[in-house]
Amino acid sequence: MAKTVYKGVLKTWKDDRGFGFIQPDNGDKDIFVHISSLKGMARRPYRGDILYYQVGQDEKGKFKAIDVRIEGVAYQPKAKTFAGWWLWLSALILALGSAAVAAYLQK
Repeated sequence: MAKTVYKGVLKTWKDDRGFGFIQPDNGDKDIFVHISSLKGMARRPYRGDILYYQVGQDEKGKFKAIDVRIEGVAYQPKAKTFAGWWLWLSALILALGSAAVAAYLQK
């Protein structure tokens, strides 16, 4: 079952603290939004941005915006770092192997 996506305007934003409130287009009460709900956005939000979001609850049962996207802002998923990790490990193994062979040949 698909979750409902809501639309609203970022009414307030405290950039130094990483949170604000969205004024929903449907007239509901303002809803809390945290910077952690904006994963993958190319920039931080500004007051007045149009946001698309789903509604979830925090551990205390209060409603909050989740899976938030900023209208007109590119989504940039984090690159997978496995390839970089594998390259460094391969280089380390090659270097250690070369040092061992060099030490063996000098005997």
